Amino acid sequence: MYPAAPLGADAHAARPSSAAPVPPVAARVASVGASPVREILALTERPEVISFAGGLPAPELFDVAGLSAAYERVLAESPRRALQYSTTEGDPALRAAVAGRLTGRGLATGPDDLLVTTGSQQGLTLLTTALIEPGDVVLVEDPCYLAALQTFGFAGARVVPVATDDDGIVPAALEEAVLRERPTLLYLVPTFQNPTGRTLPPDRRGAVAELAARHGFWIVEDDPYGELRFEGAPEPWIASLPAAADRTVLLGSFSKIMAPGLRLGYVRAPQGLRRSCVIAKQAADLHTSTIDQAAAARYLHDSDLDAHIGVIRDAYRERRDAMLAGLPAALPPGSTWNRPSGGMFVWASLPGGYDATELLGVAIGHEVAYVPGAPFYCGEPDRGALRLSFTTHSPGEIGEGLVRLGRALAGRTP
Repeated sequence: MYPAAPLGADAHAARPSSAAPVPPVAARVASVGASPVREILALTERPEVISFAGGLPAPELFDVAGLSAAYERVLAESPRRALQYSTTEGDPALRAAVAGRLTGRGLATGPDDLLVTTGSQQGLTLLTTALIEPGDVVLVEDPCYLAALQTFGFAGARVVPVATDDDGIVPAALEEAVLRERPTLLYLVPTFQNPTGRTLPPDRRGAVAELAARHGFWIVEDDPYGELRFEGAPEPWIASLPAAADRTVLLGSFSKIMAPGLRLGYVRAPQGLRRSCVIAKQAADLHTSTIDQAAAARYLHDSDLDAHIGVIRDAYRERRDAMLAGLPAALPPGSTWNRPSGGMFVWASLPGGYDATELLGVAIGHEVAYVPGAPFYCGEPDRGALRLSFTTHSPGEIGEGLVRLGRALAGRTP
């Protein structure tokens, strides 16, 4: 028997030279790269860097007092239940509260229609486990949310991009891809999309639903940003459209409207698929944190979340406007950008010949950061594209950050 290696020592130091190597990591892990956004965030942790890179909610807007009171009441009133194992489906009070909010926003939902997840990202993972076999086709918007591409990559799916324009996914391009590829599912973020901030208009939502009904694929409708609307009327969920109600899964999250550290999301799905996701979740983590669910349910009962969301919206609207006001001077002539009606992101594109990935190092040297757009593409990328998040800095800081970005790009030619 060989002695244990000292704490902190290299584990290889205690291995005899004749020992056989351990098996390698699974091929699916080796084939899926790390998130470029997470790696960029690691580079921009210095406090002097003004970062437009992370899609992070503003921490000063968290309702710390309200959440603290919710946890205190839960631990005072029902500590044994709050600290115990619980059911996989989720806290009944929390599911009832979510169902009430969805119904109030125009999507009739009962508590039993929902599965509480550890963030909506887990919901996507569970759906992928339940629906995707290696080699199955998944259609995505191009560009697409990065973590979704990672999830589908781990499942061994064949991810096929569908063309988009300023209004989101193009129905004609979607129909062509459906006929050619016979997909299992379509994944999209139709409202204030990540990374582009685009919103799919009602006629296109209807076209997506009709295509799913006609050709028999699942729709995964991810909606983490829908309540962060600054102007205009809300668009109907695809899940609310009769044509595809039986084949549309809605993913929701409390990360952007309450706090991401809670890691609370939910899946609204037809019964058979929801049951499959419950089984997959049992294998993944048994259930989402009991105490966090109970505290969230208590918060929704005791506090006015809609009023709190109004505070967030007002702050983010002001920050979006500050970013839009500063972009003309910050980006080189010929650049373009959109004006999102909500959410967290502005999508910009530098003129032909510029490479946003190559210029990121220059920007960080000027103590400002963004996310290059190229990694979000599954198809041919726009090398000049960049995503700018406006949520985590004050209007004044946004203005200073854009001044720094302008200095970084000044004199740079393709």
